[in-house]
Amino acid sequence: MKLNKNFELIKDSYLFATVAEKTAEYLKENPDKKLIKLGIGDVTIPLCKAVVEAGVKAVEEMGKPETFRGYGPYEGYDFLRKSVRDYYARRGVNLDMDEIFISDGAKSDIGNIVDLFSEDNVVLVPDPVYPVYVDTNLMDGRRIIYADASEKNGFLPMPDYGVDCDIIYMCSPNNPTGAVYDKAGLKAWVDYAKAKNAVILFDSAYEFYVTDENLPRSVYEVEGATEVAIEFCSLSKTAGFTGTRCGYTVIPKKLGPLNGMWLRRQSTKYNGVPYIVQRMAEAVFSEDGQKQISENVGVYMKNAKLISDTLNELGIWHTGGVNSPYIWLKCPGGDSWAFFDKLLKEANVVGTPGAGFGKNGEGFFRLTAFNNYENTSEAMRRIKSVLTK
Repeated sequence: MKLNKNFELIKDSYLFATVAEKTAEYLKENPDKKLIKLGIGDVTIPLCKAVVEAGVKAVEEMGKPETFRGYGPYEGYDFLRKSVRDYYARRGVNLDMDEIFISDGAKSDIGNIVDLFSEDNVVLVPDPVYPVYVDTNLMDGRRIIYADASEKNGFLPMPDYGVDCDIIYMCSPNNPTGAVYDKAGLKAWVDYAKAKNAVILFDSAYEFYVTDENLPRSVYEVEGATEVAIEFCSLSKTAGFTGTRCGYTVIPKKLGPLNGMWLRRQSTKYNGVPYIVQRMAEAVFSEDGQKQISENVGVYMKNAKLISDTLNELGIWHTGGVNSPYIWLKCPGGDSWAFFDKLLKEANVVGTPGAGFGKNGEGFFRLTAFNNYENTSEAMRRIKSVLTK
């Protein structure tokens, strides 16, 4: 037996596992403290009524011989793929159903999509970056280069034609920075990908948080993107599916063999999302579902605005808080982990150190809006108290 030596290239612990471990250690020593968690991006609002009702109905169907379902299609049931197709159409994006693949979430597909690519490909990722983009490619032994995101460019790096690459990772609204590309910014990356004969892997997991109609929610709203981009989306943050698990990936047929390769990969290594969950996901795209999840997202965005307003009051530079559930702030003092410890021990508030997202994340910090308004308000009160001493 020989081990995959590439695992030696990745950190021993996933960023959020480290945050959880440090938080647990503090609570063990201080069991009386009430922590408010604004760190890991997990939702707190329950599934909406339309989704729950669809789930109950689907469970009942599974208990009757005439409506029982066994293995489903590897690419997902037609009823859900049609719902996703119609959702895109309302944004002016026309897709064929066989370009849409249902999965258990964006994280899984983003990690699995690398099966389609040779290890010889050069991968370009922004820094700071969601760790999954980097770790999945390190595990396969690919060379990774970075596009510097910084305060200077608003954490929205633009392409450098002096840099050659084969695979480009993008996320807008961005995790961790909350920054959002406009159409001109995305068009620049699409043009660059065409020039370099590269593919864009576009993570749109937070697209539902974009309320500015002038900003794109899909890379396919940009001319030419179907020729160079694969898009991943999830219902985790859109509809509270973090514990239910459902998402979708779009691979346009204009990308040549990648569409068929992905279906072949999925049919070999994946058994699909359960029928019950897919019926629940279908309800997300219904008229009632869209209205109800909009109300839930509105709660999170109210929290995001409160966090942003508080940071403005304190004179702290940040991105996000508008069109994104993430707020990326410049640490007073400049040390990400030191700021984490300060908030944990003095304010009893948990966030995520920017250093865990890459070298350019050092000196910055991520807060999320995924809590209730009362807790978010109390967290902001505590932070203001600590930082204005």
